[in-house]
Amino acid sequence: MRPVFSLLFASLSLASAASAAQPNVIVFLADDLGYGDLGCFGHPRIKTPNLDSFAKQGARLTQCYAASAVCSPSRSAILTGRTPHRNGVYTWIAEGAEVHLRTSETTLPSLLKNIGYTTCHSGKWHLNGLFNSPAQPQPDKHGYDWWMATQNNASPSHENPVNFVRNGTEVGPTQGYSAHLVVEEALAWLKDKRDPAKPFFLAVWPHEPHYPIKSDPKYKTLYPDLSDDIQREHHANVTQMDDAFGRLMRSLDDLKLSEDTFVFFTSDNGPEGDGIKSPGRGSSGGLRGRKRDLHEGGIRVPGIVRWPGKIKPDATVDAPVIGSDLLPTVLAVAGATPPKDKVLDGVNVLPLLAGAVTSVKRPQPLFWRLHMAPNAKIAMRVDDWKILANAELTQFELYNLAKDPKETTDMKETDPERFAALRTQLTAHNAAVEAEGPDWWKRLAPSGGKAKNNPPGKSESN
Repeated sequence: MRPVFSLLFASLSLASAASAAQPNVIVFLADDLGYGDLGCFGHPRIKTPNLDSFAKQGARLTQCYAASAVCSPSRSAILTGRTPHRNGVYTWIAEGAEVHLRTSETTLPSLLKNIGYTTCHSGKWHLNGLFNSPAQPQPDKHGYDWWMATQNNASPSHENPVNFVRNGTEVGPTQGYSAHLVVEEALAWLKDKRDPAKPFFLAVWPHEPHYPIKSDPKYKTLYPDLSDDIQREHHANVTQMDDAFGRLMRSLDDLKLSEDTFVFFTSDNGPEGDGIKSPGRGSSGGLRGRKRDLHEGGIRVPGIVRWPGKIKPDATVDAPVIGSDLLPTVLAVAGATPPKDKVLDGVNVLPLLAGAVTSVKRPQPLFWRLHMAPNAKIAMRVDDWKILANAELTQFELYNLAKDPKETTDMKETDPERFAALRTQLTAHNAAVEAEGPDWWKRLAPSGGKAKNNPPGKSESN
């Protein structure tokens, strides 16, 4: 029995050593946070001391992109490494909608779980229409050991939401504000629920600052000079999210996990509203467009990453990074290789984040497609050049983002050769993406809702 026991002890020791070598990973995803909404990204008024401090501890990504200008598609790309029309989540998903993230997609938490990680999701889900129903896959079917989520927004608002579900069971009434409730759930899992012998992957996806907004009065008091209460509520809401983020980071310190944890902070799309009159006081940082628009203000978002000892503090990364890069990058962090059976649109940008290179080679171009009238558009970026088109590929715009990040000067007439080449590339790439994904976008409403009177399409299983 002694040799058997020795072999067992040795194998357990090797497994423990292997897991110790794998860093933990946190992806913190704000909702509708604009490119210019943080102090460290230039906002002159909104107080975000925790994220400003976090940016000094790691790298600030000046050209960080969401994979869509609306929420559900952007989130699907983070989990799959694939552009949304390829993975099927082509639009925001209304409650009861047919569209969902299918189990035929291979997700980041599932891949990490396969190599020994324990996994948790806390916060907004918004990757199915039939939430908490066996008719569509829920977070556990995509690799999460533990989850607490809502289908879409916190209801009735960020204050005392009643629509959280934990591991398939309704939570019921809560006391507090969404960002802090989401972080407290994540911390409870970190402290008491997870297997501490395993590395962890933790998705923390608060609802702030998505409307309907509700902020703790203590944050509103930080803006006494603002006469517009909608603006005060929004700014306080961003500060509320920042405070919850700070609570999470301080707890990592207390648990002595900070040094071994890769943390990525970003947003799912640009800011809501017009920024002036309608609900939605977020800032695009002066970029053209906002949420639901494929100009820069709708898709360029804050991005900050920290990994002590691997990513230099107070660094700036100026090359483009997109949400679909997270899957191959996190797998590289964990020492794993991406799956080979599907086309990935993201690439491993870890050498870029670590400062080893200033650019990365992309087999697939940066690509966006927004299937929402009246702004149904397609966009592609290659190097510094970005081409946009309407859904019919009959109207185009061309911009040099290095010289014109605000997209003020259409270059298609002044650089016809480049325009012709990019138009051909965009048309071919769009067709390839369209051919791979399900045809939900052809026969369903822009919210993934009621079907039209045409026959079901392909690849629509769970």
